[in-house]
Amino acid sequence: MLELAAELLPRLRAGERVAVVTVTRVSQSAPRGAGASMAVTAAGRVIGSISGGCVEEDAVMLGLRALSTDSGQTARFGFSDADAHAAGLACGGQIDVVAYSLGSEDVLACDALEAVLRDEAVAVGLTVADGPTLGRLVPVSVDSRGDSILTLSHAPRPPLVILGAGDYAAALCRAAAVCGFAVTVCDAWGLLVTKERFPDAARLVTALPHEYLRVQAESLDPRTAICVLTHDERLDVPALREALRLPVAFVGALGARRTVARRARLLGELGVSDEELARLHSPLGLDLAAQTPEETAISILAEIVAARRGGSGAPLRALETPIHGTPRTGSTAGGAPDDTGGSCSPRLIGKST
Repeated sequence: MLELAAELLPRLRAGERVAVVTVTRVSQSAPRGAGASMAVTAAGRVIGSISGGCVEEDAVMLGLRALSTDSGQTARFGFSDADAHAAGLACGGQIDVVAYSLGSEDVLACDALEAVLRDEAVAVGLTVADGPTLGRLVPVSVDSRGDSILTLSHAPRPPLVILGAGDYAAALCRAAAVCGFAVTVCDAWGLLVTKERFPDAARLVTALPHEYLRVQAESLDPRTAICVLTHDERLDVPALREALRLPVAFVGALGARRTVARRARLLGELGVSDEELARLHSPLGLDLAAQTPEETAISILAEIVAARRGGSGAPLRALETPIHGTPRTGSTAGGAPDDTGGSCSPRLIGKST
């Protein structure tokens, strides 16, 4: 529900009632996990998705029923041994969902959605057990009294710091913002660090990259990824020296193999240890044979996501692990906000449904 804030909140504030369908349980393989939501308006406008299209038609009908009755509704969609894929999910799993209606009088929902749009950490509880409170949003600290509460939470967007403001940086900023990163772009040349070149950046900084990192050292989020794209040894070496000593999640730098080797030698001469150098992702990016700045941006983001989630970077057809599995790294249990901005981190409290 929280991931739909940008479209839900204006409708609720305008007095429109909207039904939300939220996944409460996943069995085996499913496109999205517990907490994923879609919404439907009384006019049949669909917002978001819970399965990528497999069961959306049935979910819309469930949502419209919740709107017409103003009561919570539950359903199970998924693979049936008797009916093969007729039951819905082509990936072979099952999902339980609850549909519930929201309006402008739902203060808890509106406040939570506003917090999401401010990119603040927030969590709400959704009652998913059968009964008169089914589909009711509650504070997460409330005593569930035996009811099952699914905790939905939003974490602020993970930060990405791009050092250098060239064409590759502009392409990476665009792609990263779409993927949910809060992007900071820093360059010593103010003529390049402009809103026109980086309209999707959360923050633009004109400063020497290494000085910016030094000043921001204590305030950097431990989820931060730093990408050095300055293409200037005089800038990228001191910037990498600072970055590799920070408790951040990812440090990478573009460069040909000869450049990477020379940089490593210079960093070693500046006192950077072998352990610190081992943290450096350089040459930066996965092997996509990328040629354009946009393709290179995809390559870089793919490596950042793989590092954060514990992915191998190998083609899925070459693996036998579940496609829609639990992230191996990068998420937190217990319903606390995880490290993926705009997502829901669910938890069931009490008896399971």
